[in-house]
Amino acid sequence: MSTSIENLKTFDPFADTGDDDISQPTNYIHIRIQQRNGRKTLTTVQGLPVEYDQKRILRALKKDFACNGTIVKDDELGEVIQLQGDQRVKVMEFLSTQLNILKKNIKIHGF
Repeated sequence: MSTSIENLKTFDPFADTGDDDISQPTNYIHIRIQQRNGRKTLTTVQGLPVEYDQKRILRALKKDFACNGTIVKDDELGEVIQLQGDQRVKVMEFLSTQLNILKKNIKIHGF
């Protein structure tokens, strides 16, 4: 009577399964919040595709949300849009409705 014990076989759950799904987006748009001093916060938007004019997007966001903002150039991340206040949900809605970006391509980070 030979029985093998299944629990002792090694299996790495984090190993590459080889399921390379091409439809899975790799370039996400990241919306983050950063705490400043006191109750002040900054919302950053990074990873916008290059075919979009970031200056026009920033102008529209500032007008719609009644806040101030700027574009910061970063060596690793490229151009990052910064807005005053917690505008994460509003920015996601703006990108999905006005620019027709899928919500699954937008990641919201923060507390």
